[in-house]
Amino acid sequence: MFGIDRQVYYRRIRRKIVKQDKAEQVVLLVDSLRKTMPRIGTRKLYYLLGEQLQLMKIGRDKFFDILRANHLLIQPKRSYQITTNSHHRFRKHENLILDLEINRPEQVWVSDITYIGKRDNPCYLSLVTDAYSKKIMGYFVANNLNTRSSIMALKMALKQRKYSHLQLIHHSDRGIQYCANEYQEELIKNKLSCSMTQNSDPYENAIAERINGILKQEFNIDKYNQGAKITNQIIKESVTIYNEIRPSYSNYMLTPNQMHSQNKTKMRIYKTKNSSKNVFTTV
Repeated sequence: MFGIDRQVYYRRIRRKIVKQDKAEQVVLLVDSLRKTMPRIGTRKLYYLLGEQLQLMKIGRDKFFDILRANHLLIQPKRSYQITTNSHHRFRKHENLILDLEINRPEQVWVSDITYIGKRDNPCYLSLVTDAYSKKIMGYFVANNLNTRSSIMALKMALKQRKYSHLQLIHHSDRGIQYCANEYQEELIKNKLSCSMTQNSDPYENAIAERINGILKQEFNIDKYNQGAKITNQIIKESVTIYNEIRPSYSNYMLTPNQMHSQNKTKMRIYKTKNSSKNVFTTV
């Protein structure tokens, strides 16, 4: 009566049901991964679910379409809190990694402090990250910006060194915590060369800034507003998942731990947006 063949009509209904079933399976798979990595990106999800999606005959574009239809795409956040005080009397060191080719783990460590608290419960996270593998080597949570917090993160990183016989550069901004005598003494005692940014350009410490963003945007570590004990547990679990499970695009989808255990993979490098400066970075 409507000019449509009966078989075509019912075939269309069956296809719709099959597509809906596949979409539901995909959503369940994504939800299972986002229980541990709440805001992991779609490309990394596609990589982690590659075998299951291949069996379901779902390609990358279809995977994106399913997540978009179910409002599961991640929208990037924009937040910024200044934690660097570079107006102080301590010595500021030169940038030693400006033209350096980083080709192995524990060649360069980058350090930074990021704000993860609320106005009524201030909290700061000090991080030490390997520039080659993007592995978080050390961290410490405190309710202040004292130098001791940064030293504790550095000491944790030093305990985890695998290649202690090789030369290592410590790179940071010019914050008072890193220029302070106590921190510099710790670097000298462990034979680490000190490198610092030369201006306020975040590209000069882009790796550290990127790790801060991943922990905040994907793991929501700045949303809980809990006491010190719970906050430390949240950070510990987030760092473990980041180092051991989350694939890194800059590591060619290897986890930071996998990247850190070898030196054959060339580090992915990107030129900064500001072409007037001879600065290269990785993300």
